[in-house]
Amino acid sequence: MGFLLGIPFVWIGYDHFLRPEIFDPIVPSYLGFPRFWTLFSGLLEILLGIGIMIPFSRRMAARILTLFLLFVYLANLNMWLNDVPFNGTLLSQNGHLIRFLVQCVLILITLWLAEFFKGKFIKGSKEKMS
Repeated sequence: MGFLLGIPFVWIGYDHFLRPEIFDPIVPSYLGFPRFWTLFSGLLEILLGIGIMIPFSRRMAARILTLFLLFVYLANLNMWLNDVPFNGTLLSQNGHLIRFLVQCVLILITLWLAEFFKGKFIKGSKEKMS
């Protein structure tokens, strides 16, 4: 699962360097320096994508990627609240909701890869059974 999830992160991160001009407008203005944040987030996506593809670094990379996904949602929220087009396209309310749900699913997958749930539910259910 880590390998399959890592591929799109590396690809999208690489796209931040190929076409930064499509990502710059969605950076919230209060952060300033949109090109810096575009390139920095692209670099993190590449590194974390590779990190979750490699078994020995998967758990730590997934934990960091979870935090990254939470922070990067600020750009998606900025798009939604301020009607900022992405690559020339304005998303509908349904489009933004779908994007939000996808982000939530990605966060749950990265939490699973980070083994965040490991033992928590199993331990709790064993205690309830006793």
